[in-house]
Amino acid sequence: MNSEQRVPLDRKRVADAALTLLNEVGLAGLTLSAIGRELGVKAPALYWHFKDKQALLDEMATEMYRRMVAGTPLDPADTWQERLRKSNHGLREALRGYRDGAKVFSGSRFTGMEHAEQMEDNLRLFTAAGFTLAQAVRATTTTYLYTLGFVTEEQGVEPLPDERREGFDIGERARMMADFPLSAAAGTEIFADYEQHFAEGLELAIAGIATRYGIG
Repeated sequence: MNSEQRVPLDRKRVADAALTLLNEVGLAGLTLSAIGRELGVKAPALYWHFKDKQALLDEMATEMYRRMVAGTPLDPADTWQERLRKSNHGLREALRGYRDGAKVFSGSRFTGMEHAEQMEDNLRLFTAAGFTLAQAVRATTTTYLYTLGFVTEEQGVEPLPDERREGFDIGERARMMADFPLSAAAGTEIFADYEQHFAEGLELAIAGIATRYGIG
């Protein structure tokens, strides 16, 4: 047994190992047995820290969030539009750093209160700008869900930045859909230039929020 294996297990160490392994095997291959092998322990040892895989995913999502916000303080001079841009572009970049990152993050429950400080600051900024609390929640959650959904679809094609899913070919798709020329041509609008498409979609959402609530 090497010195690394003698380090006592804790929740953070297990989550760190799981996030490292996630980039190698993806969510489908991320089993407690595989994580145990990575840590040099039997899978049952992990149940001392996590009752099931979902509990581990919750901790992984929390650790992803901690890493995302570390060293990036909120700017009190932000407008609500700027805050939505910064937070959602930042979330997208963070999720893209992990294979199946959006799937891990989506539906998970944070295990700590680290997110509460940022949430409180965001809601304070929005209500000061003229939103009701309910409107502020709708604006922030709608853009958050847009980002999660966008990255989930994006990672179906590009699991990691600069990695294309094997067998995915826009040209072949266009040839197969030759009888549907507009749908065929739409492939490049759906499955490429994700950076531009994400930014444009987010701006559509922000413009819609401003129009719906009459707050510029």
